Amino acid sequence: MLGYFNYPLPQNEPVLNYAPGSNEREILKKVLDELRSQQIDIPMYIGSGEVRTGDTKPIHPPHEIAHTLAHFHAGNESHVHQAIDAALRARETWADMQWETRANIFLRAADLIATKYRPYMNGTTMLGQSKNAYQAEIDSACEIIDFLRFNVHFLGEIYKQQPISSPGMHNRLEYRPLEGFVLAITPFNFTAIGGNLPTSAAMCGNVVVWKPANTQIYSAQMFMRILKEAGLPDGVINLIYVDGPTIGKVCLAHRDFGGVHFTGSTGVFNGMWKSIGENVGNYRSYPRIVGETGGKDFVIAHKSADPDVVVTALLRGAFEFQGQKCSAASRAYIPSNIAESVKQKLIAGVKSFKIGGVEDFNNFINAVIDEKSFDKIKTYIDNAKKDPGVNIWVGGNADKSKGYFIDPTVIEATDPGYITMCDEIFGPVLTVHVYDAEKFEEALDLVDSTSPYALTGAVIAQDRHAVEFATQKLRNAAGNFYINDKPTGAVVGQQPFGGARASGTNDKAGSILNLYRWLSARTIKETFNPPTDYHYPFQG
Repeated sequence: MLGYFNYPLPQNEPVLNYAPGSNEREILKKVLDELRSQQIDIPMYIGSGEVRTGDTKPIHPPHEIAHTLAHFHAGNESHVHQAIDAALRARETWADMQWETRANIFLRAADLIATKYRPYMNGTTMLGQSKNAYQAEIDSACEIIDFLRFNVHFLGEIYKQQPISSPGMHNRLEYRPLEGFVLAITPFNFTAIGGNLPTSAAMCGNVVVWKPANTQIYSAQMFMRILKEAGLPDGVINLIYVDGPTIGKVCLAHRDFGGVHFTGSTGVFNGMWKSIGENVGNYRSYPRIVGETGGKDFVIAHKSADPDVVVTALLRGAFEFQGQKCSAASRAYIPSNIAESVKQKLIAGVKSFKIGGVEDFNNFINAVIDEKSFDKIKTYIDNAKKDPGVNIWVGGNADKSKGYFIDPTVIEATDPGYITMCDEIFGPVLTVHVYDAEKFEEALDLVDSTSPYALTGAVIAQDRHAVEFATQKLRNAAGNFYINDKPTGAVVGQQPFGGARASGTNDKAGSILNLYRWLSARTIKETFNPPTDYHYPFQG
């Protein structure tokens, strides 16, 4: 250490708008054409090697299943062992690397994404995950850049935090990486989560085995290539494509398992936690368990709410990226005095949506991620059509002949405990319950008790007493709470993201809190003039 290095609080990456005639729009369209014109071969990245198994699986755009973008090489149990071994070989050198050197790798990666690779990160996300240009921009460009830059700043601030010292001694804290490797398991819906979960742990000096969802491999491999170009040493992050049970079997039973950074379903996370508990006696240290899981996110409107504000929050919050955000509004509580106005405006808004592939920038709605998801969502809609206690306001159609397209659907349920008010559907389905406008407190009780989750939620009201009352009453119902806004769109450094209850461990990605989980502090005390006699004055 030749100096104390300062990484000031960064500014959030500006969001490009891709308006007609803009330079970024033309560049992105050219890159989309380039990506569509080739079929790439995607290896796993283990240690210094690009591993090709020959067991290849195709990647198709969810909105155009006849087209093939790439083939990835699927791994097996042996590749999990190889990834762990490669990580552990890299561990000591990586942990000992000077902080400023580690930091600058990730800062360079952020700059690469902000410049020459921006259209490629956005393009692979658009085609591989069926996100429109704006949804890709705020995710695979801006958010991932912010994660990298803000985490460097936050970690620098942690390293500065030191204890006090009494006369004749000096105390210091060193922030070690965990002893072992970290397993990062990432979802399909946010490329930025796919980038943040492995890099936040690696930034702290840890080595990582990274398993992305198969439906996100196309953009994950692009990010991995950028990390390597930025100077990430071999073995620090190992990207493998193996099924969940196999990776769990190997990693969660390994003596050097140091922790898991997870985003995915509550059921899978619960199973992992159980396996970790069963193996806890085998580990070198108690593992860190960090997870962001399910949600059944709400919007509750007060009788004083502006119907236009409510409708806009629902149109964006429920249907952007086809309702496949962890934070997407999927249940809404509308007071009876504005219900009819909200209904008519909501129907008109949904009917105005253009639906189709991401290459046409006029399309607001694209496809859901895969056939399994399509079939699950369609089953909920079909069952709702048959239920006499349910009314379909708009939507309800689905077609998977060319891509996995489901019309944005709004369901009205007279029973606030109806299944689509309770289950996490993860698709473009919003269920509305109309409540007596004079029973706001009872409606808040419904919001708090209906779902086991507590991820995001919003209250919309012009009455400040109602806002304050809802904020207090719903204190534990959401880890990210919004006033007069949709419950989606958390920004790194502005709204640290995460929920509790069945929504996860609430370790707040995009804040300093998350990074503490990947560090193990050691206190070092040095005495300058040590005593030579054990006697104390009281013994005189």
